[in-house]
Amino acid sequence: MVLQKHMTEVKFYDPSFLPDARLIYSVIAAKLEKSWLFVRHNKRDTWEIPGGHIEADESADEAAGRELMEETGAIEFRLECVATYAVIKNGNTGYGRLYLAIISKLGSLNDVSEIAEVRMMDSLPENLTYPDIQPILFDKIIEHLKKNI
Repeated sequence: MVLQKHMTEVKFYDPSFLPDARLIYSVIAAKLEKSWLFVRHNKRDTWEIPGGHIEADESADEAAGRELMEETGAIEFRLECVATYAVIKNGNTGYGRLYLAIISKLGSLNDVSEIAEVRMMDSLPENLTYPDIQPILFDKIIEHLKKNI
């Protein structure tokens, strides 16, 4: 399935798919009770789905858990890899993994967090940091949830 918006193309693959190129990002759609958690970086005024770069010494799964804890304060959660994805923009392709996190307990952000604010919302906010990618990833999560009810 290929979803396209503007000059950015997002392709989804099976969660276990390993591309020839290195996986770069873990993005985690985080749900607490009936709300979604979105984060605002301290250098931006826009909202993001939690996530970040996979470090050289960690797996995509490890990065997802680490980023979720660092960016939302999640203490107890269940992580599920929904898809491997590719973002093709201006001729460049980057790969990542998309996760769903069901959070059962939140703590506080650590003092050195790059996140200025975590907010619970009912749906994807309008003011997004990556408006050409995040709605497509979020739609994939919603589609996954509907199939698995």
